[in-house]
Amino acid sequence: MTQIIALAAEPRDRAGKGTARTTRRAGRIPAVIYGNKEKPLMISLDYNGFWKLINKPGFFTHLYDITVDGTAHRVLARDLQLDPVTDRPIHADFLRVSDTTEITVKVPVEFANGDKSPGLKRGGVLNIVRHEIEVICRANSIPEKFVVDLETANLNESIHISAVALPENVRLTITDRDFTVATIAVPSGLRSEGADEAATAEG
Repeated sequence: MTQIIALAAEPRDRAGKGTARTTRRAGRIPAVIYGNKEKPLMISLDYNGFWKLINKPGFFTHLYDITVDGTAHRVLARDLQLDPVTDRPIHADFLRVSDTTEITVKVPVEFANGDKSPGLKRGGVLNIVRHEIEVICRANSIPEKFVVDLETANLNESIHISAVALPENVRLTITDRDFTVATIAVPSGLRSEGADEAATAEG
């Protein structure tokens, strides 16, 4: 089950660029909670706490209980706007969810046992095709991550999504092919050595 993080927020009276700038000057991040057939709720979050939060893994896959005026809202982060110059957060969107809410979400991929991979030991290079895998699941069942085991991965080998174990009630958005998640590529040095050996053998 996905991690649930508690956040405290303050309500905002008005929307608009001017109000948002005032909020940011006060050291807070303007945000909105929407969805679940309820009125959008404009809020602001403490900048320093929010900055630490978005720099940790799983910002878009964790659930949040945002408390506003004593009421907790179970939400999922759906959008984060960054300043194009400084890359600092300037606005966030949160979607209300319930235990039955199904959502489409991108789950990060983690690679394990690279130190045991025969291909990597021989100088191969891990070529990551997908850093995230998009799935459909209930909001309270979002996987923290998908782990790809490289222990037996050899040179020139492709690792497909069929090698990744999906939790129950989690399904892929891509269902028409066994797509590639990563490959173990042969570095140019090894390719050159192989070509030289072949040429010597033919000679």
